[in-house]
Amino acid sequence: MTEHLTKQTFLEKIFNYEKNQEWKYEGTVPAVIDFWAEWCGPCRMVGPIIDELSTEYAGKVNFYKIDTEAEQELSAAFGIRSIPSLLFIPVEGQPKMATGAYPKEDLKNIIAQEFNVTPSIIV
Repeated sequence: MTEHLTKQTFLEKIFNYEKNQEWKYEGTVPAVIDFWAEWCGPCRMVGPIIDELSTEYAGKVNFYKIDTEAEQELSAAFGIRSIPSLLFIPVEGQPKMATGAYPKEDLKNIIAQEFNVTPSIIV
């Protein structure tokens, strides 16, 4: 299931930027964060795909959503200028950002390439 992050849960689960200068991912499996807003049409197209992927990759990749309207500090911290923006976070190494509404197959290809994982459930 896709989890909605607040600043507090982001600091605990993803990256405590108030404590660390250098990127340090707090998770144990790769993660994808969907920066979105209610009013954004392309975001509403990507949202259900993210939910499907969270089921398909259960236990292998964590999926999160950040409402850019409610969590403006997090959006600013990542320099979010357009949405949807997806942040792909490997367990080791630097995260990568992709902007735009990607089809499901493209997202699966990015996940395979960035994280070297396959779905838990084949649909």
